[in-house]
Amino acid sequence: MTATLHSDPANPQWVLASNNKGKLNEFKRLFKAADLNIDIIPQGELNIEDAVEDGLSFIENAIIKARHASRISGLPAIADDSGLCVPALGNAPGIYSARYAGEHGNDANNNAKLIADLKPLRQQHTPITGYFVCVLAFVRHADDPLPIIAQGLWQGEILEAPQGENGFGYDPLFWVPDLQLTAAAMSPEQKNKISHRGLAINSLLKQLTSQ
Repeated sequence: MTATLHSDPANPQWVLASNNKGKLNEFKRLFKAADLNIDIIPQGELNIEDAVEDGLSFIENAIIKARHASRISGLPAIADDSGLCVPALGNAPGIYSARYAGEHGNDANNNAKLIADLKPLRQQHTPITGYFVCVLAFVRHADDPLPIIAQGLWQGEILEAPQGENGFGYDPLFWVPDLQLTAAAMSPEQKNKISHRGLAINSLLKQLTSQ
């Protein structure tokens, strides 16, 4: 079934405010499955650099990124801000997930730091829980006073060592007990059905098509 979205007919294109290859691949699959009548253009194809993420929450950063991409492109924009929250660490890495170990986007170092930080907190037979967060912001134009916000949460456990070859970010450490798999051991189709990003996109589409 094709979604009928309430966008400006003169602007059948939206910009996706992300240069993260892992996120872009997931978005492409999810938008294709949604059968949108919109051409989604990654901001990198328009030579738009990443925005400065100086918000203090996932929502603030998603809106900052969406407005930035929309202002430069002149198009409606969708932005994603996502990360891993671990209650035992005061919900760190949180909004700093991509640069937890210092260098932005270094997945191996970020995972190694998370493992090290959790090691002294581990107790035998007691899993350490965590959850992925994805917040999406959609703006019709750069100064849109009412951005559409959608979010998805994905509960799991944090392993002591990585498992799985797929995914990106903290996926190799994120264990889903119901499936007995890490996010990195799932197929893209499996992951998109239950992930924080898949849930957030479904929520966003429902809001867009109900207006």
